[in-house]
Amino acid sequence: MREPRFLSDLDQAPYNSQRSPLVASGGAVATSQPLAAAAGLRILMDGGNAVDAALAAAICLTVVEPTSNGIGGDLFCQVWDGNRLVGLNGSGRSPAALDHAELLRRGHDQMPPLGWLPVTVPGAPRAWADLHARFGRREFGDLFQPAIRYATDGVPISPIIAAAWSTAFQTFAAQPDELFRPWLETFAPSGRAPRAGELWRSPGHARTLREIAETGADGFYSGRTADEVVSFARRSGGMLTEDDLGRHASEWVEPLRVGYRGYDVWELPPNGQGLAVLIALGILDGLELGKDRDDPREQHLQIDAVKLALADARRYVTDPEHEPVPVDALLDPAHAASRRAVIGERAVEPEPGTVGRGGTVYLSAADADGMMVSLIQSNFQGFGSGVVVPATGIALQNRGVGFVIDDGHPNRLAPRKRPFHTIIPGFLTRGGEGVGPFGVMGGHMQAQGHVQFLTNTIDHGLHPQAALDAPRWRWIEGRRVALEDGPLAADLAEDLARRGHEPYIEPASTPNGVFGRGQAIWRDASSGTYVAGSDKRADGCAIGY
Repeated sequence: MREPRFLSDLDQAPYNSQRSPLVASGGAVATSQPLAAAAGLRILMDGGNAVDAALAAAICLTVVEPTSNGIGGDLFCQVWDGNRLVGLNGSGRSPAALDHAELLRRGHDQMPPLGWLPVTVPGAPRAWADLHARFGRREFGDLFQPAIRYATDGVPISPIIAAAWSTAFQTFAAQPDELFRPWLETFAPSGRAPRAGELWRSPGHARTLREIAETGADGFYSGRTADEVVSFARRSGGMLTEDDLGRHASEWVEPLRVGYRGYDVWELPPNGQGLAVLIALGILDGLELGKDRDDPREQHLQIDAVKLALADARRYVTDPEHEPVPVDALLDPAHAASRRAVIGERAVEPEPGTVGRGGTVYLSAADADGMMVSLIQSNFQGFGSGVVVPATGIALQNRGVGFVIDDGHPNRLAPRKRPFHTIIPGFLTRGGEGVGPFGVMGGHMQAQGHVQFLTNTIDHGLHPQAALDAPRWRWIEGRRVALEDGPLAADLAEDLARRGHEPYIEPASTPNGVFGRGQAIWRDASSGTYVAGSDKRADGCAIGY
């Protein structure tokens, strides 16, 4: 195993990356949008800690990158406090009035992606307040000021976000239902999506953020904003009630771990898909990797391990408040060995194993004291459900799409239940020391992106920027695999096809984001120096001091 390149080898040409990583000692912030990263860095330099910086960046992202997250979304987080990891599950539950019978009564046999039906209670505002109450150093209201300023005075739209916004506009402009008119009024006030370089303002967004800042999120769940959400739901066919909002609470959780080649990889427990990352790494830990990152056989092994892990996650992951998830059995070395035995020289079918029953933004932040934060929040598919509460800037998520309708499935739709979640913040430690936060956003690409980033780091010794920039693949279903276009993609596709996969190359014109967009910050234990990267597939950056 090669050591990751923290400070040594940084003068060498990194694999497949023309960009150098950030190297800083005072602190660092890495996000998918530079203005949000700058907001977090400003808080750091003004005396805030890593949690303060992460929250300032996250809140700012709801304004500067509304194509992927918003006030109406969910949040998950891992915090390394300098000695141990703490996890927060900030995901919301389905309305008490929503069940399969209600879905059928409204004319659907599957959960639609748009409208009120897939809307779950937003968890992000409460999670912001809970993280700050436990770890924050600066005044809560200070963390909102950059976001409020951009919402009031206008934010210049960056290129990749502009492209995603344009695609979303085409979707919502074509909807005949009046329910989507507030989306158009909020996000396309001039009758089209804002273009790159243009300013976009959202006074309603600013007003809502001010109330959250002043009330510690209570106003969002039981005050004026809650009244506006519930009132709009009542007159437009939604099911969210005062009780649904008022009962919402975040959950502090113990992260799960798996050992991988001398490191410990940490993910949050269900209802998220982080378990799939750990299952895949458990499988790969018993296979030989690391000789050549471009070796098609190595890519084949990773693809099949991820397929099997995701099949397990989709079969067993659910809200543990409603049904137990066999976490221990799925992470047992014996289960990894049984799944590993399925992998050969030919592509496998992704069937789940048998066990005993027992649209997104990601950011990393770190401070001079060694506190590090891995945080992810999302509205799920782009702007989410398309339901925007008038004059508030609140675009409600469509996380309910993550439910399964089939009777007997652990993740089946039910009232007041958290759906299967795709957003997962990762963290890496070694020998009890924090190495750092990492994450790759992008729906079901996230677990796949985590595995590829970690093998690039641990097996191939790449620093964060190079590990993020390396070409990726994306398992679709069955034996179908998409490959990111690049110099070696054709050779890889040919080899994978010989092994029984069904690969195809995504053209360079495919919208950014389908192969995930990530950030990472590693800490050099001997010097305390941070080395950080931000994905080339997004507008963002890693900055520090």
